[in-house]
Amino acid sequence: MSSTPSAAPQVVLLHPDDNVLISVTPLARGSVIDFEGREYRLNQDLALGHKLARRDLPAGTKILRYGAPIGSLYSDVKAGEWVHMHNLKSDYLASHTRQGRARGDSGE
Repeated sequence: MSSTPSAAPQVVLLHPDDNVLISVTPLARGSVIDFEGREYRLNQDLALGHKLARRDLPAGTKILRYGAPIGSLYSDVKAGEWVHMHNLKSDYLASHTRQGRARGDSGE
């Protein structure tokens, strides 16, 4: 019995609840990704480790990665589109800033 080798994956789903897929290789604009029986056509280059929408997502949607929210969308995103800083606001609270020291702190 022979089997046809499967192509190396181009994206992965880190958790079943995630609404984004993660690229495991750099992907070029115009590439067609087949994942779980759905095709995604990229309208931009996608770098290694970047996110693309698993389905159409309206503005305000919480983006889930590893099953946990990591941010909220500023704008609508179509399935297969890049999800990154241009359309995603982090939901993490800043623990420090690089703006300078607190008032009265000479740093010495």
